[in-house]
Amino acid sequence: MFGIIVGTHGEFALGIVQSCEMIYGKRDNLKAVTLVPGEGPDDVYAKYQSAIKELGNPDRILFLNDLLGGTPYNQAARIVSENKNYGIVAGVNLPMLIAMSADQDADDGSSTIDQLMEQAIDAGKDGVVLSSYESLNATSDDDEL
Repeated sequence: MFGIIVGTHGEFALGIVQSCEMIYGKRDNLKAVTLVPGEGPDDVYAKYQSAIKELGNPDRILFLNDLLGGTPYNQAARIVSENKNYGIVAGVNLPMLIAMSADQDADDGSSTIDQLMEQAIDAGKDGVVLSSYESLNATSDDDEL
């Protein structure tokens, strides 16, 4: 099973992991890493290394970060640049995290990190939708019995 590490500015990572677990259930292969005021890049790097060890050094790790180019992303990139089975997706959202948790449970080890990153991106995009007054009040053939 692949591991997931959510790395963000502030305590966003803790909150999104907690929300995922409320919806999907307790996750053993999911860790949150935060960058809080007073910390720097080396602190985040050390937290990532600790999270990897806590995950049991899985063969593949998917880092889900909040922002491309921020410290959590940059420190994940530092780790990913040394392991071809690790990857990063920036722009984490809850639908993405839930979908990837489901993919963890179904994982037979055959998915490459590139495939996992693509699945994460697709799930994140699918979770972003528009709802307007018109669309919420539109009638359709399905509404009639």
